[in-house]
Amino acid sequence: MGVKGFVEGGIASIIAGCSTHPLDLIKVRMQLQGEAAATPTPQAAAQKLRPSLAFHPPAAAQNIHVPPPRVGLLSVGLRIIQQDGPKALFSGVSATVLRQTLYSTTRMGLYDILKTKWTDPNTNNMPLTRKIGAGLIAGGIGAAVGNPADVAMVRMQADGRLPAAQRRNYKSVVDAISQMTKNEGITSLWRGSSLTVNRAMLVTASQLASYDQFKETILEKKLMKDGLGTHVTASFAAGFVASVMSNPVDVIKTRVMNMKVEPGVPPPYTGAIDCAMKTIKAEGPMALYKGFIPTISRQGPFTIVLFVTLEQVRKLLKDF
Repeated sequence: MGVKGFVEGGIASIIAGCSTHPLDLIKVRMQLQGEAAATPTPQAAAQKLRPSLAFHPPAAAQNIHVPPPRVGLLSVGLRIIQQDGPKALFSGVSATVLRQTLYSTTRMGLYDILKTKWTDPNTNNMPLTRKIGAGLIAGGIGAAVGNPADVAMVRMQADGRLPAAQRRNYKSVVDAISQMTKNEGITSLWRGSSLTVNRAMLVTASQLASYDQFKETILEKKLMKDGLGTHVTASFAAGFVASVMSNPVDVIKTRVMNMKVEPGVPPPYTGAIDCAMKTIKAEGPMALYKGFIPTISRQGPFTIVLFVTLEQVRKLLKDF
């Protein structure tokens, strides 16, 4: 098994990541909606101290900041296409390829190794608790390896929402990583790594373990034969479970990774807990499930493509 598991998982992950990249980009943009409200500017704070506007002329009242309305999945996607063209939906796809190569190849390969070692040779089954444990270990290690690409991907995906003068304009994932290292230090490549590791542990444990569990249940109860229908059903169910488990951590991770840190200026968030508290205070607890529709819209197809491709790749490489 060994190296073969890494190759199979890597191929399937890259194909799944690239094919669902536009949905991931829309999810990131939606998760950043309302972020300005969580980190008010000095001007916004000063406005709260102003006396009543009753004696001001109507023109002054027009300067009052009104938070932008929340927009949905289709609205965000159409706005990106209108502003920057269809190719903007694939902004940061080079970072996605690198991330899947580092993160997903590692987690899929390690999970496969642990699954082989921990499966009962007599029953050829692996208890759910062991599947979850294997997913937690594989996901954590994979996330630590792939964090630099993850930071680059989030920034490249979020860049288009900024005014032209404030955009980072990374040319590629290599340019993004080199600029971050040069301008913010090498530690910036692991910004939000604790969140990335926690999210990856949750995603891998819920996604891989639940896929195996759903697939085994379907086959044991003879609801379907071992084929495309079983793979699609089990993978979509696994994608839903992974989305529910990971979305709150994903929102905080996106905001911490995307924050702009400038010399002499305190960062918007001091860490994950600070980001979570400010987000909940400014936008309410349901803000942690912001972007859930695009998350499940992306996680569902991603998981389906991932496991259907994985099953086919395994068939192709079974003799190697």
